[in-house]
Amino acid sequence: MNHLVTMKDLSNENIMQLIKQAASFKHTEQHQKEYPHFVSNLFFEDSTRTKVSFEVAERKLGMHVIPFDASTSSVNKGETLLDTVKTLEAIGVEVVVIRSSEENYYEELLANTKMKIINAGDGSGQHPSQSLLDLFTIYEEFGTFKELSVVIAGDIAHSRVARSNAQALSKLGANVQYVAPPEWSGEFDCLPNWDSVLSTADVVMLLRVQHERHQPDQSFGTDTYHDLYGLTVERYNELKDTAIIMHPAPVNRGVEIASELVESDKSRIFKQMENGVYMRMAMLEFILGGDQE
Repeated sequence: MNHLVTMKDLSNENIMQLIKQAASFKHTEQHQKEYPHFVSNLFFEDSTRTKVSFEVAERKLGMHVIPFDASTSSVNKGETLLDTVKTLEAIGVEVVVIRSSEENYYEELLANTKMKIINAGDGSGQHPSQSLLDLFTIYEEFGTFKELSVVIAGDIAHSRVARSNAQALSKLGANVQYVAPPEWSGEFDCLPNWDSVLSTADVVMLLRVQHERHQPDQSFGTDTYHDLYGLTVERYNELKDTAIIMHPAPVNRGVEIASELVESDKSRIFKQMENGVYMRMAMLEFILGGDQE
């Protein structure tokens, strides 16, 4: 596979292969290889975790990371994304990791370049690296996806994380339910409150409220949202002892989750970030197809 732009392209076997490779990187002390490949990270939306995580993964693999700053690139002179990518290809960059606010931006690139492309998020479309690190974290905890009860809660309509995880988890056999305000349900059949899912959930996956993608009449007050749809301390206390909490971050403390729960025993939020490096190493190796050996 030359590209990894959507979870739809991955079979269950592909997903398990990536999880096992990420686990191997995590538990092998001498995992650094010398990959004689040039890679560049093209981020046209703000990012801390994803961008830094990819760069750490690339450097752990011994890849040559070519700096790219969207704010000083020729995109600001009117150059298209396709021409930017073709320019990097001509110079010798072999892999690009791209984040864009435009959904499906990669379709034009796939048809017109030979570069290997990893989608680091496209608008409200897909976020395969976040989905895969989430799946790795869940599998590490439970050792299976079959019949797990997963609740995805929050701003589902605008979430590429929700869309990617919903598809993958359902294919892998998990029972996925959704809790969201009616305004943010999107194409999902959502429950209007937590009442029927709290005591049975194995995984509670909270989503960031994406104010930047909302219309003016779609916003909630912070306290109102937290009371109705956030994970409050009272709701936390109703979860099973074995349940875990996840969030793709950045976390809005006191909105999606009570601040004191971010570092609680059930939280795997920082574990997700740690696992992201190993999963992104696995993704890079996956699309490079073993030609580094």
